[in-house]
Amino acid sequence: MPSRSPWTCILWDVDGTIVDASDGILRRLTVALEHFGRTPPTRAELVHWIGPPMYESFQVNVGMTPEQASEAVAFYRALGKADGYTRDAKLYPGMGALIADVAACGIPQATASSKPEIQVVALMDHFELAPFLTATVGSTPDEKTLASKSDIVAEALRRLTAAGADTSRPVLVGDRHHDVEGGAARGVPVIFATWGFSWPHESSGASGVVSTADELRALLLVDDRPEGEGESPDA
Repeated sequence: MPSRSPWTCILWDVDGTIVDASDGILRRLTVALEHFGRTPPTRAELVHWIGPPMYESFQVNVGMTPEQASEAVAFYRALGKADGYTRDAKLYPGMGALIADVAACGIPQATASSKPEIQVVALMDHFELAPFLTATVGSTPDEKTLASKSDIVAEALRRLTAAGADTSRPVLVGDRHHDVEGGAARGVPVIFATWGFSWPHESSGASGVVSTADELRALLLVDDRPEGEGESPDA
């Protein structure tokens, strides 16, 4: 088991990084946009919706005014509440085990998600990841008071510090350019996961790019065993 990390704490984006909630997001978006007389996205077009706050996406993607977007967010979130927030969600391969192993090494972890915090809490509880996290941080329900990735990263670091964690060398793991930009705004390097919903150019500015949980593990955890220790005699 690796026993240390080059980072003193790890921040996690959720959608597209830990959790694949795309099926539920597409279903709820379809219902919400049809309700408001707009054209719902195809699955391929979800890349435009997963990552940024929904309040922003309703304006950018379908031309809603801020007032209309607020109403649409409330409607969309009501659908999510009715679903229980976890319906159709699944973990990306290897991510649950990696988060557990990071915790076993004593490295503080927190979510730093643009999803409303109540949903992030529900997901972490559902996948039994909550015990491995020092803080669970997401946006405010209106997605306006605390919504930008940079502010969410700052809040995650604040809560980790309040819990006594060392935040001198943080890293954020995410899958969108919002993560890279939000981390940069707070001086936090970002490891970019390509398995989420993103375009290739979005990794620009990231400190590292990974395509599997094993590749991510190699950047988060370091094996302290002397060379050769643990190998079979015939290796």
